[in-house]
Amino acid sequence: GARNFGTKLWNAARFAEINQCYDDSVSVQMPYRSGTDAIQLPYGSGTGAIQVESQRQTVNKWIVGETARTTARVSQALAAYRFNDAATAIYDHVWKVFCDWYVEFSKPLLSGEDPEAKVETQATMAWALDQCLILLHPIMPFITEELWHSLTDRKNSLMLEAWPEFGDVADAEADREMGWVIRLIEEIRSVRSEMGVPPGAHIDLVITGYSQDTAMRLYRNANLIQRLARLSSIAASETTPEGAVTIALEDCSANLPLKGIIDVAAEKARLDKAHGKASKEIKGLEGKLNNPGFLAKAPEEVVEEQRERLSVAEAEAARLAQALERLAALG
Repeated sequence: GARNFGTKLWNAARFAEINQCYDDSVSVQMPYRSGTDAIQLPYGSGTGAIQVESQRQTVNKWIVGETARTTARVSQALAAYRFNDAATAIYDHVWKVFCDWYVEFSKPLLSGEDPEAKVETQATMAWALDQCLILLHPIMPFITEELWHSLTDRKNSLMLEAWPEFGDVADAEADREMGWVIRLIEEIRSVRSEMGVPPGAHIDLVITGYSQDTAMRLYRNANLIQRLARLSSIAASETTPEGAVTIALEDCSANLPLKGIIDVAAEKARLDKAHGKASKEIKGLEGKLNNPGFLAKAPEEVVEEQRERLSVAEAEAARLAQALERLAALG
C-alpha cells in the first residue's frame, strides 16, 4: 500500500513537470500564515504571479480550500500526537483529492486554448503539490525531499521549509459546485458498475427537476462530467426518458437511459444471485452473534471481526437491493 501511494505521488509530480507547472514562466503567490502574509513561491524567474483572490477557475479555487482544510486537520492531529490521524488525513488528500480529482479536473485547462486559465492552473497545481510534499515530509521524508528538488531548482531542504498555516481561504461556492460535480460523477460510476454497463460504453445523461443554479453548474462543468463519467451526451429535460435508471440528487434527478445497452434479464439474474448470497451470509452472522454461547466463549477480537463482517454484508445487500430496484425501472 505504501509503495502504491509513493508511485501515485511520483506520477502526480511527473504530470506537473510534463505540463510545465514548475517552468520559469510560471510562478505563484498564495496566502500563507493566517492568510494575510502572502509570500512569493518562485518556481523560476517568471513574473506571472497568481494571487488566490484573482483565480477565475472554479477547480483551482476548490483545491486551495481543500488544501487549507487538510493542512488544518494534519496540524491538529500532530499537535495532539495522533500520528495515525495525521497520516490518514494527508493520505486521503493526496490520493483521493489531489490525484484522483484535481489532476483529472486540470487536464482540460492545461491542454485548452485559454492561456490565462492554463497559467493559473499550472501555478495552482505547483502550489498545491508543494503543500502535499510539505505535509507529507515528516511521514515520508525521502521521496518528498527527492521530489522537492527534482521538480525545480531549490536551495533549501524541504526539512527547513516553514510549516503552512492558512486563514480562511476557502471559496464556499467553489466547494459547493465541485462537491456537486464529484457526487454526480461518483453516482454515475456506481450505477455503471452495479448495472454491468461495459467499461468502454458511452451512455447518455438527462437531467430533470433542475433549478437554474443546477443548470448553470451542469453547463460550466459539462466537459468534465462527460469525460470522467464516460458519457456520450448531456441534456436537460422536463420529462424523464423511458427506460432510464434515475439517480436522486438533492437538487435534481440524473437519468441514465440504459435500455438496449445492458441485458436486463441477465443483469437481474446476476444481481438476484449476489443478493441471495449476501442475505445468506447475513443470516449466518446474525445467528452467530445472537448466540449467547458464542459471545461468552469467543475472544473479543473474534466477536468484533464477525460484527464487522455483518456490517459489510448488510451494506452490500442494501447496495444490491437498490440496484435491483433501479433495474426494475427498466422494465
